[in-house]
Amino acid sequence: MIPKEILDKVRRIQILTSRMVTDVMSGHYESVFRGRGMEFSEVRPYQVGDDVRAIDWNVTARTGEAHVKEYVEERELTVMILFDASTSLDVGTHGRTKREIAAELCAVLAFTAVRNNDKVGLIVFTDRIELFVPPKKGKRHVLRVIREILAHEAEGRGTDIRQALEYLSRVTRRKSVTFLVSDFMDQGYEKDLSIANSKHDLVAMAIGDPAEFEFERIPALIDLVDAESGAELRIDGWSLALRKGYARSSAEDRARRDEAFRRRGIDTVELRTDRDYVRPLINYFRDRERRA
Repeated sequence: MIPKEILDKVRRIQILTSRMVTDVMSGHYESVFRGRGMEFSEVRPYQVGDDVRAIDWNVTARTGEAHVKEYVEERELTVMILFDASTSLDVGTHGRTKREIAAELCAVLAFTAVRNNDKVGLIVFTDRIELFVPPKKGKRHVLRVIREILAHEAEGRGTDIRQALEYLSRVTRRKSVTFLVSDFMDQGYEKDLSIANSKHDLVAMAIGDPAEFEFERIPALIDLVDAESGAELRIDGWSLALRKGYARSSAEDRARRDEAFRRRGIDTVELRTDRDYVRPLINYFRDRERRA
């Protein structure tokens, strides 16, 4: 039995994202992400002007008349959502947590895909694979995907992107458009990015909170707890050197991450808890269409 609280959240997200889905569709989602290529349709008699390379020699030999193969673009896509459910996504210093933003973002992506008649699948991961929902079509299935994201109680605390990408390759044989939704509080997954992106169209949805970029001046000793490891640290919130070092270290980490994505040709969409997430998503689709 699904708790009423979860069902209420699903309904709220469905209502909230309905307009956003329309906006994303107007951002030309359907032209940015194409199907698996050309699919065989039929054999027909050769006509003047047809490409001789399309001649079906078997049918031609059997009938004694030249025939050519016809193909149509296979439009249907498989969209996979890799959802990071680690405890670091519970951070939120501007009213909303990274997890809430991530859940709404996944809903927008899933509803957009199903409106375009694409299949949607889900992998929920932490430092282990928590849940796999095989890709299917239909609104009912998408509502299930959103329920699973909202209701899932993670067993793990940390983040293992490498394992999630390996699992994706095992369970998704055909090429998919894969949205990796995470705050990327992890290391050592660069090689797996290359492997996954060679098989799939991988898009990184990086969600951050302002407190992760810059430490505000607080005239007091502060006890910090790492959300994933549980490690504790006491710091001087008044220290200028500490604040500058924190900002510099954070910027270096993001630069290394972005460079890893850039070198592998992986698109990245930056999202923050203190800003609207729909506009960067729409801008990404439009920018990708221009590049295409």
